[in-house]
Amino acid sequence: MTFADLRQKLNNGEVSSKELVQEKIFRITELDSTLNTFLTVNKEHALKKAEFIDNQRASGKDLPLLSGIPLAIKDNLCTKGIKTTCASKILENFVPPYESTVTGRLLNSGAIMIGKTNMDEFAMGSSTETSAYGPTLNPWNITKVPGGSSGGSAASVAAELCFGALGSDTGGSIRQPASFCGVVGMKPTYGRVSRWGLIAFASSLDQVGPFANNVADAAEILQVIAGKDELDSTTVDIPVPNYLENLSRSIKGLKIGLIDNCFQHEGLASDVKESVLSAASLLETLGANIVNLTCPRFNDGIATYYIIAPSEASANLARYDGVKYGFRSNDEQTLIEMTSKTRALGFGSEVKRRILIGTYALSAGYVDAYYKKAQQVRTLIRKDFEDAFKKVDILLAPTSPTTAFGSGKNIDNPMAMYLSDLLTIPANLAGLPAISLPCGFDKSGLPIGLQLIGNVFEEAKLLQVASQYENAAEVFKNRPKTDFTF
Repeated sequence: MTFADLRQKLNNGEVSSKELVQEKIFRITELDSTLNTFLTVNKEHALKKAEFIDNQRASGKDLPLLSGIPLAIKDNLCTKGIKTTCASKILENFVPPYESTVTGRLLNSGAIMIGKTNMDEFAMGSSTETSAYGPTLNPWNITKVPGGSSGGSAASVAAELCFGALGSDTGGSIRQPASFCGVVGMKPTYGRVSRWGLIAFASSLDQVGPFANNVADAAEILQVIAGKDELDSTTVDIPVPNYLENLSRSIKGLKIGLIDNCFQHEGLASDVKESVLSAASLLETLGANIVNLTCPRFNDGIATYYIIAPSEASANLARYDGVKYGFRSNDEQTLIEMTSKTRALGFGSEVKRRILIGTYALSAGYVDAYYKKAQQVRTLIRKDFEDAFKKVDILLAPTSPTTAFGSGKNIDNPMAMYLSDLLTIPANLAGLPAISLPCGFDKSGLPIGLQLIGNVFEEAKLLQVASQYENAAEVFKNRPKTDFTF
């Protein structure tokens, strides 16, 4: 059911908010001991808020857009009075004294936070296997990963443990797990959504966005969280369009560009290539003009990203020193020993790897050769996109080169893990909006993601094209059997 369907049932009295919350808590109790999608379940607060909303609805009050709908929140978004761990031992007992802007806006819109979802530690990973609290499994096949770093949010939506969720996307951390879990995931333009209260990984790349079971629900969540925030100077003060009213508009005459170099990559699975090209053909039958073009530096994005993102992470994570808050090792005699041991014990191996890479790239004698050069290539990647959008309205590519890979397969192979974000990273480097939505299944029955990339602040056009494709393709009409009954 879409949010619109839920609202109708709630308003008609066919179901109550409390019943919706109880149903999701029951499913979490039944399934999450296997899937491990939640780090914190907000049972008491959720039921209390549901009862409050039911009483307001019964008294005839005009309620906000998402009133009574249970949503999940990635555990790197600060929630006042509710533990926020970033899936790290170093923050295992951190309870924020403030609410992030995006979660505050969701709560003000009436949404009910059902819980905080598992993730790769500090959002560093592509499989949700680096969490200090154990890996999340993919509901489509529990021997597979759900993607990362927002794998808990994607899997919780796919397994119907909630009706939607928030994630964060630094190099594909919303879109890649959305692809692996067969749900819709969107990264907005950098500056469209506030990052205040998001625990930072790479501040020039991080962006918060929605997961949902359909494009309309993703549009509703984005409608609520988007817009200028005085607490985040990187948010842009421009009007937020009505995303829902664009969804039903025809895409006839729109120019959609196929990024040729995405389809020529040797690591692209044949099932993925075939499915995404079929999606392009369907868009053409809906009236879009398909144009082949090249973004020459698209595949340079991954090397660029793995200099810039770790460099920013090494600076951002310097605050976790055992002095101000979080985990502290108490067995040492000096401040330097305490700080060193705290970071050694508190951070996982992937986080430490990226801190070391970033610190090295920023060090004297190397900063020009690595960090400065990466920023120059980033500018060239952005220029490629600017040139492309002079010719087309939307760009089309696969979300990930493959479908979900096996649990443990790449955990000791960082290069293979990093390459799973090959096709999502360039949009982050350029600050562009992008969306992943299901477009088919591979021979094993695992979902395949179609990625659409838009020009700056053109989320409405992205959602329009995605919705038209979703309605025409009816991807889940012939949904294959999965490990869990949905």
